[in-house]
Amino acid sequence: MKSQSPEALVLVDGYNVIGAWNNLKITRDRHGLEMARYELVEALINYASHHCYKTKVVFDSQYQQTPSQEEEHTPFLSVYYTAFSETADTYIERACASFRNVYTLPSRIIVATTDQAQRHTVVGYGAEWMSSLKLQSEVLAASRRSRDHSKTSQSKRGRHLFNGLDPKVQQQLQQLRLGL
Repeated sequence: MKSQSPEALVLVDGYNVIGAWNNLKITRDRHGLEMARYELVEALINYASHHCYKTKVVFDSQYQQTPSQEEEHTPFLSVYYTAFSETADTYIERACASFRNVYTLPSRIIVATTDQAQRHTVVGYGAEWMSSLKLQSEVLAASRRSRDHSKTSQSKRGRHLFNGLDPKVQQQLQQLRLGL
């Protein structure tokens, strides 16, 4: 991870991405939308923190008689459920329109969707566009880099439990072993 201030705001059209990623489509068909939403959020948590992107996954609630709701999962990832009669597309487009009038960090906004009409609209507002499949490849790459970094850190310390202990504790154990 680079810094703690977000480098970009990423708006993800949640149901569009679920419909585009094969693994999420399978989960949706076998276990329902709730589980597919959960898997998408879990996949994006590492991606968001790895890239230092403030990421908001937007889900439609247009047919539910509920108000809008936002859940913060990490400092870098939140989930937004739209209000009754509002679509994720409408919310994302409104966010892009208002974003260009705000001159604060982050300075970039990226919209992840495969909806071509929405792509043209948000790019017209100055946002960057990323396809759902490109997002998937970036999420997988971030996951691989995190795993590789973790393996490197573990191999540097060694495989023994002793090497993972605090240096002060190591010293105390060493003294106990020598009978001091």
